[in-house]
Amino acid sequence: MKIVNRRAKFNYKLLEKYEAGIILSGAEVKALKKGSADISQTYAKIVEGEVWLINANIPVVGKKNYNPTRTRKLLLHKKEIISILSKIKAKKLTIVATKVYNRKRLIKVELALAKTKKQFEKKAVLRKRDIEREIEQELKNREN
Repeated sequence: MKIVNRRAKFNYKLLEKYEAGIILSGAEVKALKKGSADISQTYAKIVEGEVWLINANIPVVGKKNYNPTRTRKLLLHKKEIISILSKIKAKKLTIVATKVYNRKRLIKVELALAKTKKQFEKKAVLRKRDIEREIEQELKNREN
């Protein structure tokens, strides 16, 4: 089971990565193991020395009065939290969830310190990708 946030690499420059545990209910774990979750709009926030995952959409079937995008607590060492907090304040970064996966029987979240890309940087990446695709097609056509 591996859920990847593909939009993170496009919207942000990923600088440093951290692995965190996550506190979930039993039904949420079951839903994650099936692979039914969306972390494309997910980010993390540090509030009073604790890290919270915000806007992770984990839909659970059959539960009434359940909020699939509720905030969930992340488990990190105190030194890591202090380090992340100081880097965020110094460089104006955000914490973005890039992956949710399981390691043995535990569910882990990969967090990345990220800097938001400007619109022209995103367009340059798309332009470069298109040029590379055209070159590959030309080479393929010449071989045949």
